[in-house]
Amino acid sequence: MKMQTLPWLLPKVAALLLTCMASGCLSWHSGPMPGEPAKASYAVVQKVRIRYADSGQPPAPAAQDLPPVVLIHGFASALETWSTVTPKLRQHRRVIALDLKGFGWTDRPEGDYSPAAQAQLLLGLLDQLGAAKVDLVAHSWGSSVALAAALQAPERINKIALYDAWVFDEQLPAFFRWAKVPGIGEFLFSAYYKERGDERLVRAFYDPSVVTEGFVEEVEHALDRPGTVAAALAAVRGQNFDQMEKGFATIRHPVLLLWGRQDIVTWPEFGERLARTLPSAQLVVFDRCGHFPMLEAALPSYRALAGFLGVTP
Repeated sequence: MKMQTLPWLLPKVAALLLTCMASGCLSWHSGPMPGEPAKASYAVVQKVRIRYADSGQPPAPAAQDLPPVVLIHGFASALETWSTVTPKLRQHRRVIALDLKGFGWTDRPEGDYSPAAQAQLLLGLLDQLGAAKVDLVAHSWGSSVALAAALQAPERINKIALYDAWVFDEQLPAFFRWAKVPGIGEFLFSAYYKERGDERLVRAFYDPSVVTEGFVEEVEHALDRPGTVAAALAAVRGQNFDQMEKGFATIRHPVLLLWGRQDIVTWPEFGERLARTLPSAQLVVFDRCGHFPMLEAALPSYRALAGFLGVTP
């Protein structure tokens, strides 16, 4: 993809790069962060400290024969995304959730943030937790990580459920495309990534009242954690879906696609396209729902997920 740099942008980019070299902006971070949850669990995989939550095996006899369910959040998010799903699901299944590299309370080291690299860390974490075979449940950009894991280790995946998947190159907005250009990306993310978070959140929901002041404050606090902006830019630059998409037709696992009909972040048309591309996929669409069905369509989307995973809703 060839793009010409806008003339007015060049001096601003040059000035920002000089500032970055002097002040060290877009820095990385590894290790504990101020304010991290005191009782959180961490594992070190490939020198990356990963926060995770493991419910353990529930007492129900039927659960002993079913694989753990792994919950994978989306871009600029964390395992708390699944707050409406985890309490119900862990009554029937072992549930493992994690913060992907660069997000939540997981490290933000320099390196590869592509879906393939994130999938390697995920599989390494599952090795440490003794989870040989799992069901994957993912949201948005996390869906690319789930599909990458299925491509890397198909024998370890049982079923896959994807909420409003972000897995096609055509889904990338202009902001992300420009961010892949060296220098331009540093400028854009330094200047704008943390700006107008409330407006971006509202766009993700059909009902704007879901975006409360407390919700916005939590997101803003997360954006202020050390290394966050550098990691987000690296994750955007790792979104090279055109190559990854070529393998989708080889994924034979049963796949459930859950989508908000009013999602303007990942349009339902992409759900239809993904359902046609994956050999064993079914698509369920929820009305009056945006990019987060687990929040705006919590009950119907959980029922669909539970039925797909073979547990009692």
